[in-house]
Amino acid sequence: MASNKESFGKTLFVVIGLCFVCSMLVSTAAVLLKPTQLENKLLDKQKYILAAAGLVDDSKGKMARAEIIETYNKYVEAKVVDLKTGDWVDSVDGNTFDVEKAARTPATSFVPQNDIASVKRVANQGVIYLVRDDNQQLKTVIIPVKGYGLWSTMFAFLAVEADLNTIRSLVYYDFTGAGETPGLGGEVQNPQWIAKWKGKKLFNDDGEIAIKVTKNPVVANSEFGVDALSGATLTGNGVQYSLEFWLGEEGFAKFIEKARNGGLS
Repeated sequence: MASNKESFGKTLFVVIGLCFVCSMLVSTAAVLLKPTQLENKLLDKQKYILAAAGLVDDSKGKMARAEIIETYNKYVEAKVVDLKTGDWVDSVDGNTFDVEKAARTPATSFVPQNDIASVKRVANQGVIYLVRDDNQQLKTVIIPVKGYGLWSTMFAFLAVEADLNTIRSLVYYDFTGAGETPGLGGEVQNPQWIAKWKGKKLFNDDGEIAIKVTKNPVVANSEFGVDALSGATLTGNGVQYSLEFWLGEEGFAKFIEKARNGGLS
């Protein structure tokens, strides 16, 4: 009996020791790999920003890491904006500011009163990406938007021309949660659907949000309409609500108003 107890004790000791060693290895690997993971995440975001700005040439194949970084640094400026005033916050670096972290922190965020996009909390400050040409002329303004789709929160970059009204593209780049169903909600990443956004208008002559994701062919063919995703009504609604929220008063409305009145010059 004593021998059995001694054998069981040794086995338990070995198991506990092995678990401890494995946990230490996993923890150490996580710590060592975190900088690389953050770097890759930033690089991925920069790639999608360049895609939204039309600075990615698919005919040349996949852009190399160095090319992405060089192109981004040459043409793109990330700036932090105060959502409540629409003013720039020059004391904060737009390239390193963590909007999602700020949104999770009560002291640096707020709960929207009209949360049609189901974002839960909104950071007091957001990041706007200004894209200039070789002559340093402003060509594109990129506004981050997010909102709940069919199964997940969908993140996108809305690229508009310098008039802050004409759409260049709407590029979805990330889904949290279960992700949107491929072939349905995942169609927001379909190049054919993305192409439908080019040249459409966000606001009417009265300054009201007029862009519509719709199944009505008459509206879809107008300057304010985009064909809804076939078979993915909830995802299409999510896109619509995301745009309405982030272009609205609890989003970037103050910034857009100031920018259209010369605030970017």
